[in-house]
Amino acid sequence: MTKTVTRASKALAFSFALLLASAPVAFGQDTMDQGSPAPMTRTVASGEKSKLEGTIIQRDPDTFVVRDERGYETTVVLNDRTSVKSKGGFFRRGNNYDVTNLLRGLVVEVEGRGDTRGFLVADKIRFDKDDLQVARSIDTRVTPVEGRVSAVEAENRTLAGQVDELNAVSREIRGEAERANREADRANQGVAMANERISSLDDYDVQDQTTVLFRVNSSQLSPEGKAELDRIAQAAIANRGYIIEVAGFTDSTGSVEKNRRLSQQRADSVVRYLQENHDIPLRRMITPFGYGEMKAAADNTTREGREQNRRVEVKVLVSRGIIQQPTADTSTANP
Repeated sequence: MTKTVTRASKALAFSFALLLASAPVAFGQDTMDQGSPAPMTRTVASGEKSKLEGTIIQRDPDTFVVRDERGYETTVVLNDRTSVKSKGGFFRRGNNYDVTNLLRGLVVEVEGRGDTRGFLVADKIRFDKDDLQVARSIDTRVTPVEGRVSAVEAENRTLAGQVDELNAVSREIRGEAERANREADRANQGVAMANERISSLDDYDVQDQTTVLFRVNSSQLSPEGKAELDRIAQAAIANRGYIIEVAGFTDSTGSVEKNRRLSQQRADSVVRYLQENHDIPLRRMITPFGYGEMKAAADNTTREGREQNRRVEVKVLVSRGIIQQPTADTSTANP
């Protein structure tokens, strides 16, 4: 069994444990409430230099939570100075990556210093490219499951309903891991499943959305597409705690691999335009992903259908908790 599959098996076992952890996190310096199964929380003294390694179990626009092998959880803060790179080898250096690649389920090494809240402000974040491929694969499979779980929770908040749904997810992950092990000798960039990125369910509402169309074999934005992005950017910055989801697509002409690359390039061009023209931080634009010819919006056998499928979908998401905050008391609201 390859080294990648071994890492995948460890990550799968760690993710299954995360699925069953439903108690709230207890705060304190490396402590656990003995009367509760809540995970242990690690804090870092203000100004103290620290380094940790673990798996991202929770992702927010400006922070994420890392759980190490001993079960301690540390909140990591991102800023514009954070360096995100892949690990290099003996004769090569790692590549730079956007913070949008820090997905739940990714194994990372973090270096930084503590702040006044006990969080670790990240100076450097490093990870293996194989782990990033695995986390991306899981992201495309688990997101639909999150939607189904959210729907079930809205109808029935009982513990039995939550456990049933999580068990279904864990069975699916185990099946994917078994198939990945059988095909490991043919895999060039890792297995199809390694880690489960659900630790807590994000609860976001779609505040606005748009679709940007592209010409054949092109990832350049049209004037009409730029105008739509200008509008969606203004809608985004009018909200507090927003995030932007970007997904690229193609029609069915051409090879699968070419369409994947082209759809990713289209998603990246949208992210670049929003950042350069509206100064939207990259950490606000999570998981820009190219789906290729998957998830067609129209019939690929017609010219009109193919035009609709050459697109990038952009959604502005806002935390439901922020939307539902009372407006009468603004004395403690964040600017």
